[in-house]
Formats: sequence, C-alpha cells, structure tokens
Amino acid sequence: MSLYSRLDHYLEEHSDDAGPVRGHLTLPRIGMIWLAANLVVTTLLTGTLFVPGVEYGLVVLLIVVGTLIGAAVLVTVGNIGTRTGLPTMALTRGPFGTRGSLLPVTANVVILMGWSWVQAMLAGIALNFMVESVTGFSSPVLFAVLCQTLVVLLAIFGHTGIAKVEPWLAVLILGIIAYIFVVAFSTYTPAQFASIPADPTLGYTPILVLDIVIATAISWTVLSADFNRFARSGKAGIVGSGIGYTLSTVISMTVGATAIAFVLLSAGEAIPFDPVTIVAPFGAPLALVIFLSVMATNTMVVYGMVTTVVNAVPGVQKLKFLPTALILGVISIVGATWFGLLEQFTTFLVTIGALFAPVFAIMIVDYYIAKRGVYTADILRAREGRYWYLAGVNWAAVAVWLIGAVAAYVFTYLWPTPIGATIPAFLLTFVLYLLVSMRERSSAPAGRSSHLLDAERTPAPHA
Repeated sequence: MSLYSRLDHYLEEHSDDAGPVRGHLTLPRIGMIWLAANLVVTTLLTGTLFVPGVEYGLVVLLIVVGTLIGAAVLVTVGNIGTRTGLPTMALTRGPFGTRGSLLPVTANVVILMGWSWVQAMLAGIALNFMVESVTGFSSPVLFAVLCQTLVVLLAIFGHTGIAKVEPWLAVLILGIIAYIFVVAFSTYTPAQFASIPADPTLGYTPILVLDIVIATAISWTVLSADFNRFARSGKAGIVGSGIGYTLSTVISMTVGATAIAFVLLSAGEAIPFDPVTIVAPFGAPLALVIFLSVMATNTMVVYGMVTTVVNAVPGVQKLKFLPTALILGVISIVGATWFGLLEQFTTFLVTIGALFAPVFAIMIVDYYIAKRGVYTADILRAREGRYWYLAGVNWAAVAVWLIGAVAAYVFTYLWPTPIGATIPAFLLTFVLYLLVSMRERSSAPAGRSSHLLDAERTPAPHA
C-alpha cells in the first residue's frame, strides 16, 4: 500500500462524520472552544472599521448589544446540534429537504472559503511587516500563500491537535490582549478615547455597526451545531457557547476599536482593517496574536469546509476526504493571493447576513415549532422519508429563504430601517416560514429528537 493510500485510509477513519454523535464535553470545555474560536484577527480588525466613524464609547456599547443579539441565534441553532447530535449543514435537511439542503451547503462552502482567504491575507500582511522590519524583504502575497499552505497542511494532518491546543492558545492570546489594553489605557485615559470626534464622512453609522456585529455572529452560526453537538447537555452547549462567543467577540472587537483609536490619538494614519496600522504601535506581541489566531481558527475553517463537502449528502458513497481536502486546499491557497477581497470585507459580512440570517430563522421555526422539537432518523436517509418533500426539496422553505435574502439586501441598500437589515430580514423570514409550516406542525410528533436518534448515535470522535 502506497503512502498516499495509507494516509487516505487513516483520514477516512479519523475525519468527522455528519451522522449523529453522543456529546460528552462539559460546559467549561464548550466555553473554551468558543472563546478560542473567535479570538481571531478578522473579528479584531472588524473593530477597526468602526472608529472614528462612530464615537468610541458608542462603538463599545454597540459591540456588546450586537453580540448578545447574534449570540441568541447562535446558541439556539447550536442547541439543535446538541439535541440531535448533527452538525449545522446536516440539520438544514430538516427544513429544506435532503436535496434542497445542498443550496445552503453550497453557500456555506463559499462563505468558509472566503473566510479562509481573508484570514490568510491578514496573517500574510502581519508576517510580512515583521520580516520586512528586520530584513527589508517584503512580499505580502508570498507570506499569505505560505500561511495558507501551513493552514491546509494542519487541516489535513493536525486538526485534532489544533482542536486540543486551541484553548491554550486562547489563554496566550488573552494575555497579549491584556497587555495591549494596559499599554493603550496607561498611555491615554478613557476620557481621551471617548473624546475622539466621530467622522460621518467615513460612511459608518451606529445602525451599520450593529448590523456588522450581528452579521459576525451569523457567520459563526454556520459552525454552531458542529461544535455544540459534542456538548454533554443542552445547558453545557447553551451557556458554554453563549459565554464563550460573547466574551471572545466583545474582547476582540473592542481591542480592535481601541487599537485604531490609539493610533488616532498618537496622530498616526488610521487605515481600517489593516494589520500593519495596529501592529506598528504595539509591535511583535500583536503580530503574534494575529499569526496564532489564524493558524488555529483558519485550520478549523478549512477542515470544516472539507467535511461539509464530504458529508453533503447522507446515505450515499461519500467523497473521499484526502482528495477533497487537496482540491479545496489548492483553491484556498490560490485565493489567498486575491487581496482585493480585503477592500470588500464589509460587503462580504453583509452578504453573509443576507444569505444566512434567513436560513437560521427557517431552521429555528422548523425544528422548535413546525417539527415540535423532533427530527426523526429519516434525516439520515439519502432518499424518501419525511424530509424528501417534493423530489427532495421543500420549495416553500427555498422560496421563503429567497424572500428573506432579498429583503436583507433591500433593507441594507434601498430602504434602510431604523434597526438595520439583519433583524428585520430575520423576523420577516421567521414569520413567513411559520405561516407556511403551520399545517405540517399539526402532524408532527412531540418529544425530544435525541430519544428517537439514540439508536443511530455514536460516541464523539474527538474531545
């Protein structure tokens, strides 16, 4: 047997499966997983977008409020994963149908690919700055490619190791972030940060800030059931992910807003969403935060993307993990050279909100109300059964999703609302799908889906 064949066989045995698992992780462990996951450069740099467009104190408040709103959706979807043992994209078969679920699955892969590109670029820029300051050599594209190549190798060979050490990396990152706060507030007072005048010409308003913060939570919700299905109980999943995600997002975005405000107070050039701008005054510690966060989080993003594709359709011959990982890995490495995406990051986040806020509204209605908290074992079948609908697609869910996505676009660019776009689009989708699914609710059995799926569930493959 060749080395490739042995590796392929090993990965097939040790990769995550889309089938249900019996969770065993405690509340602190789930909390640390979520704390580590979102202590990442993209979340940190998102905070740099908001100042000085909006006053610093208001930005911090909006970060807290938006995170809490988004976290409510995240933990609600994640709890479906805990109760069924299924990952997020497998759960979309419930409302969208066995074949219809391929629509959100495809959108998810595209979004995850975009995230992997953005993180690789930012890591490359930070690493390039450090190398250039010592050697004079500069090539951000080269360093982005090197960072993403390392991420792909870790996703194939070391994802379980990353999953185990990620909480410890979080502790290290939190220590460095504490150092950054100490430097910032020992140099300038909180009153000086609060006195930075808002510049409305930059195009950011409080409502747009709130929408972007909520969209960040929506972007993480695509992985909420993937993580929380390993929770020992609903309480462990809900409380652990709620606290972990909220703390990590508030800390990361606030340090980004604080760092860009520090640059402004120091009379420096404040370029938003630019690692060099905030690394320059804080030096190697912040560059280390960026590099470590990308290695940890982007590895899990790429791995999640591969497992999503491999497990897209239940009950049929799956794609093999290794060739799928190699193909998607090459695409992610090549895409890391497209630095123009960084200039469209806000649009990227808004697009995620438009695509997935309606999806999660539909999922919540479908599981908790229409199906009365029950997904039967039919959700694991490739054909026929309760989730086959019409030729494998629930066209009502697809239509409502399209309406919600269009509404999000309209509320963002054509008819802005006083509460932004994400919340109205979510609520509109929620109500519409509730109306079209009420007939199904009358025939749905009541009870806990975990009871019905116990015979199908297997022990979780890793801690």
